[in-house]
Amino acid sequence: MAHIELPAGLPGIRGPLAFSPATTRPIRDLTQILLHDPNTLSPGERELIAAYVSARNECVYCDSSHSATAACHLGNDESLVAQVKRDPDGAPISDKMKALLAIAGKVQRSGRDVTTADVDRARRHGATDKEIHDTVLIAALFCMFNRYVDGLATWTPDDEEIYNAIGERLSTAGYSQRLAAG
Repeated sequence: MAHIELPAGLPGIRGPLAFSPATTRPIRDLTQILLHDPNTLSPGERELIAAYVSARNECVYCDSSHSATAACHLGNDESLVAQVKRDPDGAPISDKMKALLAIAGKVQRSGRDVTTADVDRARRHGATDKEIHDTVLIAALFCMFNRYVDGLATWTPDDEEIYNAIGERLSTAGYSQRLAAG
């Protein structure tokens, strides 16, 4: 049961967004820009960052929904997403993504943990300053989202099909769509 009275039937972040319409648009717009709009990192790569950070923060709703979204973007490869979350350095992803996920993991712990060596590693593997910036911002944003969702004890469904539907919707429509149940 949520700590405050949220609209019924809206899981995870959707309940608090519906509860506070004044903050909904800027949150959705920023998320749309960072995860869905055109970028040199694919939407699947950016969703992997969101899922990775959410898994490390143990936010079941955000981990599950962004893992499903990443999988949709990555050819429905749920095993790749699981492997990235478990062991990004051993996963079959680019060295650039491995370096960016290392930065995201450090941001998840503390932004001050990111070192010049981490950034240099990402650059050596082809990451641009914009990609490094966006990785840090996505990681920081998802730390906030994870705490927003879990701090209010929002409804976290336990049905994997709900997350698959969320992933399908987000991977195609993005984050600017109107709120609806599920």
